Amino acid sequence: MTIDPTLFFSILIIALVALITYLGLRLRSSEKRKKELEGRFHMLANRRDNIHLESIETVLNPHLFKNILNSVQSHAYQTYFALDKLANILDYILYESKNKYVTPREEIEFAKDLIEINKIKLSPLFELTVKTKIDETSSLYSQKVLAPLITIDLIENAFKHADLQSKDAYIAIVFGFKDNIFSLTVSNKISPKASLKKEKSGIGNVTFEQRLDLLYKDCYELERIIDDDAFIAHFKINLDEYKTKVLNS
Repeated sequence: MTIDPTLFFSILIIALVALITYLGLRLRSSEKRKKELEGRFHMLANRRDNIHLESIETVLNPHLFKNILNSVQSHAYQTYFALDKLANILDYILYESKNKYVTPREEIEFAKDLIEINKIKLSPLFELTVKTKIDETSSLYSQKVLAPLITIDLIENAFKHADLQSKDAYIAIVFGFKDNIFSLTVSNKISPKASLKKEKSGIGNVTFEQRLDLLYKDCYELERIIDDDAFIAHFKINLDEYKTKVLNS
């Protein structure tokens, strides 16, 4: 019995079409499943990052309170002034820091109050300079795009490790905001005792870098330089680039 070639090819074509259709449906189902798994992965990654940030902030706030209260206690004669600044800091920590973002203006004002609190433990002759290089017309200066308390680490480290006794001792702090780039530079003369690390001395540089990585990955720069007896720390965050990245994610 011979098979009609035309019929054979018709059956073959139908079989191929059916196979291709089946494989296409399987591929589409696999891609859909892949997208679902990728979505769940991103959701879990975001949840992990948020949990990590919350744990960092839980450690950060008590650490800040301890240093502030120690400064106030050590100089009782300036208590009224210090408590006024402390009230501003407490409001910021209790209310603003609970938000995911604050404005650069708010964070800089908070940082200046923090500096004033630390200033009371310095000699009147100590050279402390605080400068601002800010373009208030920048579009993001008054928008909530900056993580709260992001300035604490560099400022507190300067007061903790600076040489406060030498005649030529100093701390210099510069806040910058231009072209939607937030920057902070802190420099100080290093104390000879700075290398002696205390136990339980705080959460340290690692946590600060983890925070920057989690929040502003690929949108920030951080550098620490030792130049003779001076320590210089500088970081900047491109908030324009970060906002664009978030909107496109």
